[in-house]
Amino acid sequence: MVELLQVKTGGQGLYEFTSQVEGLINRSGVAEGLCTLLIQHTSASLTIQENADPSAQHDLERWLNRLVPENDPLYTHVFEGADDMPAHIKSALTSTSLSIPVLNGRLCLGTWQGIFCWEHRHSGSVRKVAVHIGD
Repeated sequence: MVELLQVKTGGQGLYEFTSQVEGLINRSGVAEGLCTLLIQHTSASLTIQENADPSAQHDLERWLNRLVPENDPLYTHVFEGADDMPAHIKSALTSTSLSIPVLNGRLCLGTWQGIFCWEHRHSGSVRKVAVHIGD
């Protein structure tokens, strides 16, 4: 089973969509298998991260912005704004796909883990994530 999910973002940050993926797992009827996700964009990424304390997400965002600053004079890909090339670099440094085992009809995530779309652009967007669930 392959389906496309849409994740609405409101600017830079992490947006959890674990419940949407869990809904697909439930509908699929797969008891044991693998869930693979691919974000169909080059300026956003996917991550599994703590979903209990938002300060962890905030710190990750600030750290990555410090690592990949805007307005670096080395950038030539600047037509779409100061955040565009940094967004591509951030996407390359993080993950564009995830694979998560499914056991007993549930994602094998840890207690405090969630699936997040990591938006790297300032403006919000609707990001598409392809989800494959198989046994």
